Amino acid sequence: MLAVATADPPLHPPEVLDVPSRSNARPRRAATAASVILITIALLTSVACRDSSARSSPAGSAGPGAARVTRVVDGDTIEVDLSGRTEKVRLLGIDTPETKHPTKPVQCYGKEASEHTADLLPAGTDVRLERDDEERDDYGRLLAYVYRSSDDLFVNLALVHDGFASLLTIRPNTAHLTDLTAAETDARSRRVGLWGRCGGPGRPAT
Repeated sequence: MLAVATADPPLHPPEVLDVPSRSNARPRRAATAASVILITIALLTSVACRDSSARSSPAGSAGPGAARVTRVVDGDTIEVDLSGRTEKVRLLGIDTPETKHPTKPVQCYGKEASEHTADLLPAGTDVRLERDDEERDDYGRLLAYVYRSSDDLFVNLALVHDGFASLLTIRPNTAHLTDLTAAETDARSRRVGLWGRCGGPGRPAT
């Protein structure tokens, strides 16, 4: 019988390169092309959304609730330019003495309160309006907590703290009730503004 000679096995296995066959390469290239198309569509959609948002936002807007004061009506009511339209805004949570009520006489410290609000918010002042539960009152005025944009002064609170306004809580708008109550208590104890001059709110002017 003849012996069949066999080759000795190599000492090291041959290096295997991960090269895809032609049949595998086509789907991978197709998948890559599909990914590029999807990414392109997403980018175009994003740009379109940004353009649409820019067109719908007023020029110079500083964000949601941004407005600019056009005039002060009285101590607790202002007019603003909001997204290109004029809105009358009633400051929430407070009440200043009357100066222009159709059925009530001018009240003690009303003139001072109106002038002080005008000092805090002269025409052209940028403000941020913060809403509570109700958007408008029975007169159609916007209801808002007003913040001066330049220094974030909470105008409603400042008026109570310095004695130009008293607390007026109308539920369900009570987001800042605790802070406003504390401010009024402090103003009364110091007898500042209407607490010292008039003995409290609602007194007729003399």
